[in-house]
Amino acid sequence: MGMTKSELRKLYKERRTAISSHEKLKLDDLLLIQFQHLAFEEVDTLLTYWPMANQAEPNTLLFSSYMRHMIPALQIAYAVSDFTSYSMDAYAINEDTVYNTNTYGITEPANGTLLPPEAIDLVFVPMLICDEEGYRAGYGKGFYDRYLARCRPEVLKVGFSYFEPVEKIIDTQAFDVSLDYCVTPTNIYEF
Repeated sequence: MGMTKSELRKLYKERRTAISSHEKLKLDDLLLIQFQHLAFEEVDTLLTYWPMANQAEPNTLLFSSYMRHMIPALQIAYAVSDFTSYSMDAYAINEDTVYNTNTYGITEPANGTLLPPEAIDLVFVPMLICDEEGYRAGYGKGFYDRYLARCRPEVLKVGFSYFEPVEKIIDTQAFDVSLDYCVTPTNIYEF
């Protein structure tokens, strides 16, 4: 039996915010351990995002730090969103980058070099839950689906979730982009 994105979004937002901060630290460590089982060939550019504290998101900073350790020349970029057009772009960061937190609680680089979508090799995709086909329930604005459609077809898409995939999201659309991998505290799912 499947559920809709909005049903899943409500349920998993509640489930995620119910996790204690102590438990969350443990789950983030388990996610990192699972993530370390993945080997990425020819990844030069990572598009990631700052975890939103108010959404109890997995700590993506752990995963991007690990990637930088494994690939010293890795170029890390952060998404910068435009809420008037529901679009986003990737901005390369460095140690001098200044960050701002926008009205939606999203921390983004205030400056940096705009990277074309074709330059991105690996994307950490925000999500609440995904299904067994790799389709995800995100926050419902479609920023990432629209952005990923502009990337190269072989771009790697990785989501991190505290929860195992559900059987099926019943209202996926033609423009929804599925993940390549979902990392959970106990498993890696490849789609």
